[in-house]
Amino acid sequence: MLKSTNLTDRPQLTETYTSIAMESTRWKNFEPRPDDIIICTPPKCGTTWMQMICALLIFQEPELEKPLSEYSPWLDMLVLPINEVLEKLSAQTHRRFIKTHTPLDGLPYYDDVTYLCIGRDPRDAFISMQPHRKNMKPEKFMAMRENATHEVVLPDMNEDDLGVRFQRWMTASGKDGEQSSAASASVLNFVSTFWQYRHLPNIHFVHYHDLKTDLRKEMERIASILNIEVPEQKWPILVKAATFESMKSNADNIAPDAEKNLWQNNAGFFNSGKNGQWKEQFSEEDIAVYHQQLKERASPELARWLENGGEVN
Repeated sequence: MLKSTNLTDRPQLTETYTSIAMESTRWKNFEPRPDDIIICTPPKCGTTWMQMICALLIFQEPELEKPLSEYSPWLDMLVLPINEVLEKLSAQTHRRFIKTHTPLDGLPYYDDVTYLCIGRDPRDAFISMQPHRKNMKPEKFMAMRENATHEVVLPDMNEDDLGVRFQRWMTASGKDGEQSSAASASVLNFVSTFWQYRHLPNIHFVHYHDLKTDLRKEMERIASILNIEVPEQKWPILVKAATFESMKSNADNIAPDAEKNLWQNNAGFFNSGKNGQWKEQFSEEDIAVYHQQLKERASPELARWLENGGEVN
């Protein structure tokens, strides 16, 4: 999608996204606070990483007293009834930081809320999703089904081959109800909905590659975005607590909803955290579809940022 040419444009809620795990309509009764932070990411693009960074910056302690998901719930997720999630958020007295996997055209927009959009090379995000799908306990899908208001089709973990799934995922646009689930997970579709509004002062971008390359620099930039001051002596311990290795070693408290017994293996949620995993995984046809979708649906600037990160202009 191209950058908006009218600087008075505001994001509009025009789409509904559903999947086995989430419903975007759960946002309809959300009551924002002026300093709320909404962490907006496609799956496997650094969601938990950004939640942890926000927790470390807000509380400025390397260890959390409660599981990370208790501080930062995934509002869209169907694992709990929405009223219970909203009640927990209403009771929070700290600065709130809330997770979502809903693209911007499926979210309410508030001028005084900070939106952090996290991106990653789509090929890496897709490869990272494969073990993630199989790590969730099958019975948890049934529990989420009970909280859904749409018809839920349980996933077939063995359907199709990798290339077929990748091509379907890459071509999901969010404009076809049958593709709603894939579109909410699609890095290209997801980030595109934010990219066209990057001129707005409360929409910011962070890239997985930049977090991997210089974690402290990115944490300092995020602190600046959030107007949080961190004493110099605290930075080393906060950055160490935000490393992939530290989070994996504390997976029982950091993995999403681990306290709800969601995963076969909590540490398995943090699979490898590497870039370039996609190489030698896809056929020439798969990569051709990937490049064609970037060419048709992303500006050159967005395509470069998705693959490499860096400053957003």
